Formats: sequence, structure tokens, C-alpha cells
Amino acid sequence: MPYIRETIITTVDRNGQVHIAPLGIIAEGDGWVIAPFRPSVTLDNLTEVPFAVANYTDDARIFAGCLTGRRDWPTVAVPNCPVPRLEAALAHSVLEVQRVDEDVLRPRHFCRVVSETTHAPFTGMNRAKAAVLELAILVSRLDMLPREKIEAEIAYLTIAIEKTAGPEEKEAWGWLIQRVSEHFGGVDAGRE
Repeated sequence: MPYIRETIITTVDRNGQVHIAPLGIIAEGDGWVIAPFRPSVTLDNLTEVPFAVANYTDDARIFAGCLTGRRDWPTVAVPNCPVPRLEAALAHSVLEVQRVDEDVLRPRHFCRVVSETTHAPFTGMNRAKAAVLELAILVSRLDMLPREKIEAEIAYLTIAIEKTAGPEEKEAWGWLIQRVSEHFGGVDAGRE
């Protein structure tokens, strides 16, 4: 099984327009593989500007926000990199695409780590943050998973929210639950 790290990826297009997206990156040797689904802005941006920043954050709202149309998170310039990082990143890695294995569904961008920087300490785990992350992954696959699977997962994840969530996790959870409700109600919130 591959080792996957859930991150927020920042990329830019040729005009410098920043795109922020949650994405699991895959460990490959001493680098990482970015494998966005087609179609996606992240994929388009990597084609135009072959750099990305993997942002390591514990702010669950960013994962949830990106999947519910809330992508306006502050960024900060990274020295010697065309792509900014999230202001809320505890740490980040600058990734440069070295090669691409084309695929009709998910091209794989093999990246080397150009630099890594830590900005703030990681102060511990919170089960609610993990529950929000798991629900965010489910939301990203609403069109791929049966409703029963999604509802069963939500029922289980709700336990962690009820027991351990702070205000930020509750807000993020609410955004995602609303997106699930819209999906099941036939409302499409648009391309993620």
C-alpha cells in the first residue's frame, strides 16, 4: 500500500492565479507524487507551472472549505518559488515536477522536494479534525460512492465530532454536511 499524506496543495497558472485544493500526495522514493483527477485546475496549473507547494496544516476548515466553495484562504510568498504557501501552514514542502506519467483518469506527477520549512509547532491530535478530514474525502467522492456507505461513515464520524470538536471543527463539519445534503437533494455545488 502506498503511503499517502493528506495536504493542501497550492499551484498557480501562467498568470500567477493561485489555486488551493486538498489532495493526498503519495510517497515515492525521496519525493512525492501528485495525481489529480481529470479535469482539475490543479492538473491544468501543474502543466502550465510545474511547481506545487504541499501545505501541512491542522486547520480542518481549509480542507472542508475547499470542497464547499470556500477557497479564499490567505497565502504567503515562498522565496525562490513561483507558488505561494498557505498562511495557516504549520510547515510546507516546495515540490518541482520532474516527470509525468500520463493517464486518462489521473496523470501522476513525480516531484522532487526543493525545500521544506516549518512555521509553527504541531500541538497535538484532535479526533474531530480527523473526522472532518475523513468527511472531506467522502465529499470529494460523492459521485463515486453509494449513499448507504456515505451515510454509514457520517454516522460513525459524528461520534468524534460530538465528543471532541471545537468551534473550527464544528464549522467545517457543518459546511461538509450541507454539501452532502445538497448532493442528495439533487443540487450540484459545481466543479471542485
